Amino acid sequence: MKTTKKADFVAVLTRDLKMTGILAHRAVDAFVSSLSDALMRGHRIEIRDFGVWTVKTTRPKPGARNPRTGERIFVPARRKVAFKPGRILKQALSQPLENRGAQ
Repeated sequence: MKTTKKADFVAVLTRDLKMTGILAHRAVDAFVSSLSDALMRGHRIEIRDFGVWTVKTTRPKPGARNPRTGERIFVPARRKVAFKPGRILKQALSQPLENRGAQ
């Protein structure tokens, strides 16, 4: 599986929008920072046809066990991010791999 990194997004902005590398890097940083800030505040983020990020709270697990020692431990409730793909992304992902073109 190939990993797409922040530098790859910067390269796309530089190439497609003819931005300087510094400006493209700032744009990607600003976008990621705004997404992170909104999620940390518990906001729902929706990008139409791409997907929705939501913050969900897990329940505490008082009866969990440490797999190494077998000791019972308490795992507190926490927040986690859930992503639900939008209609267009879901349709694209449901296509067979050979129909999607280059990976």
